[in-house]
Amino acid sequence: MTIRPILRAGHPVLRLTAAPVTDSDVSEIALLVEDMYDSMCDAGGAGIAAPQIGVSLRVVIFEIPAYRLDEGEDAIPLQVLINPTIEPLGDEVALGWEGCLSLPGMRGEVPRPARIRYTGLDLDGQLIDRTVEGFHALVVQHEVYHLDGILYPGRMTDMSRFGFTQGLVEGGVCTLPVPPSDDDEEQEDD
Repeated sequence: MTIRPILRAGHPVLRLTAAPVTDSDVSEIALLVEDMYDSMCDAGGAGIAAPQIGVSLRVVIFEIPAYRLDEGEDAIPLQVLINPTIEPLGDEVALGWEGCLSLPGMRGEVPRPARIRYTGLDLDGQLIDRTVEGFHALVVQHEVYHLDGILYPGRMTDMSRFGFTQGLVEGGVCTLPVPPSDDDEEQEDD
């Protein structure tokens, strides 16, 4: 297990367009993904892009617990996307509060396409091709934009909706999703 430091906003690697993964990189990708996962979990994130740990390659990972999704949707287990692409589906835009491991303690309300199709390869080289919306779409877009050197404040249209999470929550500007407690889970099983 290797937890790597997560680069902070302003670091030059975070402003680069990451290089596509080539056949010569494939043998090292599994180790990179392990380090990304360990680093993401240590920081309490839902996703991370390779540039955030200093590797300028087009690789992202994410996992989404069920409490962050719409009622009835299943949790998204760890997903690896190598050389991902995003295609907006329709003109509808959704506003969502985002945080970022490279901007710890901060949040902003970001407009993004509400429904997308994303593609990429998994660790076995199998094609992933999904159409998603809601928080799932937000997470994928957030991570893939990292690969083009764009952090979420660069997508914001109203900077009055950006600040430290604590201040935004205390001021009633935004709320944070709350994971179910162990008591809630026990009640659901009854």
